[in-house]
Amino acid sequence: MIDKRDRAPLFRQRLAQAMAQKSVTQSGLARATGVDRSTISQLLTPDSQRLPNAQLAADCAQALGTSADWLLGLTDRPGTMAELLAASLTLTEAPRALFDEAIIGWHREAAGYKIRHVPATLPDMLKTRAMVEWEYRPQLGRTAEQALGAFEDQLQWMRGARSDYEIALPLHELEAFATATGYYHGLPLDIRRDQIDRLLALYDQLYPSLRVYLFDARRLFSAPVTIFGPLLAVVYLGRHYIAFRDSARVAAVSQHFDGLVRESALGARDFAAHLQGLRDRLV
Repeated sequence: MIDKRDRAPLFRQRLAQAMAQKSVTQSGLARATGVDRSTISQLLTPDSQRLPNAQLAADCAQALGTSADWLLGLTDRPGTMAELLAASLTLTEAPRALFDEAIIGWHREAAGYKIRHVPATLPDMLKTRAMVEWEYRPQLGRTAEQALGAFEDQLQWMRGARSDYEIALPLHELEAFATATGYYHGLPLDIRRDQIDRLLALYDQLYPSLRVYLFDARRLFSAPVTIFGPLLAVVYLGRHYIAFRDSARVAAVSQHFDGLVRESALGARDFAAHLQGLRDRLV
């Protein structure tokens, strides 16, 4: 927050900067905003403590192609509202494949931050190679080996990125996996056994840097979503990702994840025991 005593000098500095960048004179700005030239002159006078009213600030911003919030020191981003909204929300194609370039880029950008994730299925980063092949080979076709090699390289990088991971999974997802029902229909028993063994080993190795919470989707539903620290929140639609970068929306999605953790049926300390119970049921 900026002290009110500092806001007028900052407004004066930013107004002069925007005018210089757009090559707009005091007379030109006065005409564009419908005020006297003396009004603009007073706003630009050194040591002046005058601030414009909301209407004049908005008119100046529109004439100069920037935002009133930036002129007034309420944000450090000088773009127009339309530009800020366009930058804060993007729609990106999500190919049916292993980690694509967008996902990798977001993980690299957020290296060192906590990453919170509600996956669409089991988390890709925790899957065995056999599980990945069963799930993705129909889409990978003849490039499967190359894609799987790149996938394993990315997993190795992610595990060394010093990011903590919190994952929230619906209970029914693990149940469907263990029983080879629904999405996992036809998944061989040996792949299911090895996958659970892999999950148990990784959890033992990585906890508490990796924490998994199990929630009851009948009580609280979640779409697939990933929150990359304070930087970005991404909702997975299937064929596209919706990515939010503005802090208010990232905070809102983070609060949603907080609710999943708070209402989880089984906490992070209970995950391994639940997995072992599923493993014991496999015959």
